[in-house]
Amino acid sequence: MSDQQDFLNVAVLTVSDTRTPETDTSGNYLVESLKQAGHRIAAHQIVIDDVYQLRAIVSQWIADPAIDAVITTGGTGFSGRDSTPEALAPLFDKHIEGFGELFRQLSFDDIGTSTVQSRALAGLANHTVIFCVPGSTGACRLAWTGILQQQFDSRHKPCNFVGVLRKAKGN
Repeated sequence: MSDQQDFLNVAVLTVSDTRTPETDTSGNYLVESLKQAGHRIAAHQIVIDDVYQLRAIVSQWIADPAIDAVITTGGTGFSGRDSTPEALAPLFDKHIEGFGELFRQLSFDDIGTSTVQSRALAGLANHTVIFCVPGSTGACRLAWTGILQQQFDSRHKPCNFVGVLRKAKGN
């Protein structure tokens, strides 16, 4: 059993009609956090909140065998343009129900009952894990420190997503 961490290739996608690379605080937070943990950034992009554009980008990433994980930020709320769940849930081979449940539980401490409007979700598609988190930097920090940082660490016990992905991809 090795104490050395196995790192992932992760793509980060910000879903926003208004953010630019300079104002994308949530996407930039995720990229920096992933890098600090030793993971490789396979792609970092911003896309408008459009079901088909969002689905096209993530479909391309999950078809790439070099990408292990995708994290999207934004488009998970309850307003009219929020469409990340509708765009990406149909791509999932398996849903990871516990991610959204745990995210909302942790989020309750920060925003109270407003967490019921969060449609954070996750799934597995073509041996790639996809995590969809709200667009605020605080929500991205909560998802990273409260869930993803440990689940992206191959040393985390009793289980983590790295082991599942490596086994599925034959690595």
